[in-house]
Order: sequence, then C-alpha cells, then structure tokens
Amino acid sequence: MTFGQQISIALSCLFVLSCTQPTDETHLDEIKDDKVLVIGTLYSPTSYFEGEKSAVGMDSELAQQFAAYLGVELQIVSNADLSELFAQMNEGKIDIIASGLTVTQARLQKMRFGPPFYQVSQQIVFKQGKKRPRKLKDLTGTLMVAKASSHVDTLSQLKLDNPDLNWQTTNEHNPDELLKLVIDEQIDYTLADSNVLARNRRIYPDLSLAFTVTRDDSLAWALADNDDDSLYSQVIAFFGEQQSSGAMAQLEEKYFGHVQRFDYVDTRAFIKAIDKKLPKYQILFELNADGIKWEQLAALSYQESHWNPRAKSPTGVRGMMMLTLPTAKQMGVKSRLNAEQSIEGGAKYLKRLLARLPESIPESQRFWFALASYNVGYGHLMDARKLAQQSGKNPNSWSHVKQMLPLLEKKKYYRKTKHGYARGREAVHYVDSIRRYYDTLIAMDLDSKLAPIDLELAARIDSLPIPPQIKLVPQEQETVLKN
Repeated sequence: MTFGQQISIALSCLFVLSCTQPTDETHLDEIKDDKVLVIGTLYSPTSYFEGEKSAVGMDSELAQQFAAYLGVELQIVSNADLSELFAQMNEGKIDIIASGLTVTQARLQKMRFGPPFYQVSQQIVFKQGKKRPRKLKDLTGTLMVAKASSHVDTLSQLKLDNPDLNWQTTNEHNPDELLKLVIDEQIDYTLADSNVLARNRRIYPDLSLAFTVTRDDSLAWALADNDDDSLYSQVIAFFGEQQSSGAMAQLEEKYFGHVQRFDYVDTRAFIKAIDKKLPKYQILFELNADGIKWEQLAALSYQESHWNPRAKSPTGVRGMMMLTLPTAKQMGVKSRLNAEQSIEGGAKYLKRLLARLPESIPESQRFWFALASYNVGYGHLMDARKLAQQSGKNPNSWSHVKQMLPLLEKKKYYRKTKHGYARGREAVHYVDSIRRYYDTLIAMDLDSKLAPIDLELAARIDSLPIPPQIKLVPQEQETVLKN
C-alpha cells in the first residue's frame, strides 16, 4: 500500500472519529489551552541535535511545522533512552514521540502510529577488513543493539527460526554510538537502519554492510494508545498536507537525498585530507567565509581540487577553487596557483552567484543552487528551473530542479532552452558530493585542527573580518602554507 493510499484511508476515518469523540475536553483541547505541544525525541543526527541557532533534524523540523500547524508552541523533550520516552508518553508527559521510530508488530500492540513518512532497511554492519558474515548463522562474535529499539523486535522475530541467534542490548549507547563501537572493535556487529548507516559512513568509511535483514520498514510518529483520537486525527491531516504539497519530498531530499551514493575510496581519501591538508588552509576558508559557512567553502574547494593549490585541468581551470582565467580576472586574482588568492577569488565568485539567484529560492536551499551554477553555469541552471516550472514542479525547490538538470543532456529538452546542452547529470553529482563533504566537516570536531595564524598573512587579508574564535600568534609559530 502506498503512502497516498494510507493517507486516503486514514482521512476517510476522520469523519467517524469526529462523530465518536467524547464531549469532555480532548487531548487536543488541552494542548491548545496550554498552547504547548510536547514532542519526545532521541538525540540523533537524523532526528534531533542542537544546531547553531535551533534544533536540527528531520523529525525536529517536522515537529516545528506541526506545532505551527496547530497554532501552539513546541517543547522538545530529548533523551538518550528510548524506554524512558515510551514511559513518559504513556504517563501523559509527552504528546508524541517523533524520532524516526520503525513501525513493528510488537510496538503496534503498545502504541499507535501516524502515517509513515520514510522507509528504511535494517542491515547487519561489521568493520571493513574483518570476515564478512553473509547470513545469520555467520554472526559468531558480539552483536549488540540498543535496548527498546526496533532492532530488538526484529532479532526476536528472527530468533523464532534461528534459535542459535544471540545478541546483547544496551541502554548506554544509541545506534550511532554502536556503529562507532564497531569501528573501535569493541563489538563485532550491530543492526542499523540504512539511513543511519549511510550518514555515519561519511565519517567512518570502514563501516561495511554485511547483509540486509529487513526491507521497506516504515518510519512514523508514535502516540499513546487510547480512545482519544483528537490529536491523532490532526497528525493524519498534517502528514497528508505535507505529502500533497511536496514539502515532505523537499525535507527528505534535504536530509537523505545526497547520502545514498557511497564511494569508499573517496570517503577514506577525504577523511585523510581533513587530517593532513585541511589544517594548512582552514584559516583561509574561515577568513573568506563572510556570509556563508567556512565548511561550505572548504567542501566546494575539496570537490574542485582536493585542496591542491597547484591543481590544473585540461580545460584550463586551475588552483584551489579551479577558477577559469576570465573568472579569476573578474575576481581580482593575479595568480590562480596561489592558495590565498584562489580561495579569496572563489569565495567572491560564489557569493556573487548566491546574490544573483532569484529571491524566491528559500535561504535553506540557495547554497545548493549556487553550487550547481558554479559547476554548470547560471544560464543552464535557469533553464533547468524553467523546465521544472513547465513540468508542474517547483522551480525554487532543489529536489525538483535536480530532476530537471539531467534533461539538459537530451536533445528533445535542451533544443527548447535558451542556453542549450549542458552536463546536467554531472552537476547533480557535483552538488551531492559537496553536500556529503560539508556534512562530514560539520560532523567532525575540527577546532583542534586549526593551524596557528600568521600575523603577516592576516594583515594581507585585512579587508576580511577575522572570526572572534581565531587567535593570532607570533610569526615564528607560523604553520600556514604560503605559495
């Protein structure tokens, strides 16, 4: 059954639900009287974590939108223990658990779920270089999963046909931390959701997929199982609106659209470059990142040159930011092979592209549009936006425009555009790669990797503001690479 069919069935029940509501104050009435919706969630890179300005994560974004939909404030109760969240929901302290919960038969007997909004597979994970298990009976080492997780339900079901299957549970580690234990060889295996594995492999490329245990498991919000359907009906209506408006597709693209492709060799090389190369140039990215994040600028530079200041291509682009000669001249770059000049020029050019984009493109997606423009050209990007509009899609949504860019390689489409043929598929891969590099940089603690700053270097870039976290040191401690 598709998501749309499930929504239709659920919506058809709303009339019945409204007719059977008791006359006493409902749960929804209490929420609106208090003007607060209490959402429970787990700390997780995919569900909830503290960002620079607000909570970040797919579930937390959905929760913020749902609170606005109800016209109330949002209160997030975060926890590292899923069992505790279940207890708080049953005690009425939490209205909804929004933490990418997998819908299982065991859970359906204890709670009810809203419409599914994403699907994952459950996969056995081991460390690259170890002997790969190919079936359940090959799991001869320590298999550990989080207590109260859906993985316990899955393993319990599998044990019915595999009596020798054994595992350990823990309430000390969440699924992300268990993957780190596999890397550290403290455990041999864990069972992970495919989206969690995909995101963690950006940081730990040696995480390896052994085999898939389940497929197409639905993720959904959980509510207490009682006779009050008032809040439940609003959840159903909200997700139906999110699906029909395309907002859900955009959110899925934002968090998961760029992580599915995984290149083991490339990821290992990037992690090594962060350790060996980035400390030499991080200050230059920071000094030139006014208006954007330095990690975004660094990710772009790695995609272009792998942080090689003397990089060249047969097409004539050169340097850390791989600038063309005309672009370099426009940005005031005299030597493209000079790392300082190249990064400064590339940053100026990127900011010019950002400023040139239509104001209708939302702030959260402008950087991805600018990257596509940096790669394929502004005119071709506008052609792709026009194709999106002609196809009934949203020209201001990156998830829609990225579907149109590959069409610029096909004559039946590009012959009708203003700027003609373009390598649109390459532009999509380009943006996705930079997004993965950026996510990795954000996920890693890089403060300790920042090289000491040369006073002379800072003076030469005196037109740029020095971030407050940077401390200048005497020249004799200089480690910044100069060309």
